[in-house]
Amino acid sequence: MLCSFRREFGIAKSLFATVLLLCSCSSNGGKYTGYTAEQTSTTAYTYSGQGAAGAASTWNKAAAVSYLDQRERWWMQWKDAKRDNDTFCISCHTNLPFVFAHSALRAPPTETKAFDCEDKIVEDVKRRVQRWDSVESYYGDKEDADGNGPGSRATEAVLNVVILVFHDSLTGELSEDTRLAFKNMWALQQVSGSEQGAWLWQKFRLSPWEASESPYFGASLAALAVGIAPRNYRARPEIQSNLASLRQYLDRGSPRQPLLNRIDLLWASTKWPGLLTPEQQKSIIGEIYEKQKKDGGWSLSSLMWSSRYLGIPSLLTTRRRNDWTPQETKSDGFATAYLAFVLEQAGVPRGDDRLATALTWLVRNQDARGFWTAYSLNRRRDLDSDVGRFMTDAATAFAVLALNENGSQLTQSSGP
Repeated sequence: MLCSFRREFGIAKSLFATVLLLCSCSSNGGKYTGYTAEQTSTTAYTYSGQGAAGAASTWNKAAAVSYLDQRERWWMQWKDAKRDNDTFCISCHTNLPFVFAHSALRAPPTETKAFDCEDKIVEDVKRRVQRWDSVESYYGDKEDADGNGPGSRATEAVLNVVILVFHDSLTGELSEDTRLAFKNMWALQQVSGSEQGAWLWQKFRLSPWEASESPYFGASLAALAVGIAPRNYRARPEIQSNLASLRQYLDRGSPRQPLLNRIDLLWASTKWPGLLTPEQQKSIIGEIYEKQKKDGGWSLSSLMWSSRYLGIPSLLTTRRRNDWTPQETKSDGFATAYLAFVLEQAGVPRGDDRLATALTWLVRNQDARGFWTAYSLNRRRDLDSDVGRFMTDAATAFAVLALNENGSQLTQSSGP
């Protein structure tokens, strides 16, 4: 997420008596506002996959839309998300997946209630893009020794592009604001060092989107935006050196990335032909299936190991969170929904047995209040609090995309 809330710091106890200062994401955001089943329509929707015999095949789309709508409205009013120029920061867990789910949530056309929020997100981003030289970095240029101020500037530049490109993909025209956002993004692309081709990403020790492995996630998002930008944007002569540098970074870094990051790359490759070879795509899909659990779902924690961080401390962090509580290892809503959606984007048919069992898991595990539960990788959170719902927000948006008939048509490639 692009907004990090680091009001509390904890000392985690190590088995080797190593004291680790770990940033935690917390807030006094209060209890979850409670979206009851009575607040939503009971209309059920059917997905077209063929699951196990007798498996449930309906899910409550209206309840999911209502949940996402209310979460968006809460975020935009939350004081910790407020920024200068009457704007709010963009989060990878709440705002961004909501924009991804845009096309699916707009069908049928009569279901437009949630998109008051989507329009507000787009207008907010446009305002910051237009005032780029005067708006403040989300966290200031000298917030800490890790450079999280400049990192938040580059992170925002990438996310601004992604949101505006997804919005433009509905009309097929690249707006002037989106062109300006691209210009801002390319200006901050790294031109030297081990991260050449990527962006200086904010690192708050908050996996999966604000940690040491997150620059690759950001670069994959940039590639996704390039792939879906209308009017074959990636053929423009003035950005060819930027694209070459981005591709080189993604290619050389891929073998050492956590599987989740390579799944991000797989999604981008479905919109940018040639970004991965068919063999590379098949290899990642094979790894996805290797991690699938017997119940048809996936666990987010199982997707995070990386060869970049070898040794016992790294192994321990794949099993323990920053507060030293054990990672959740059961199937969760975010991992299952996101992986099912990306498999669909990669051309896996819904009739495929493994994908069908994942979709069945999603149908069976939707809460009556509309959402799919997911868990923080960083600390054990109160799932009834607003902050404790962050990963659940992302899970719900991607579940809508995976289960909705329009999800597989999301933002087709803009050209060869």
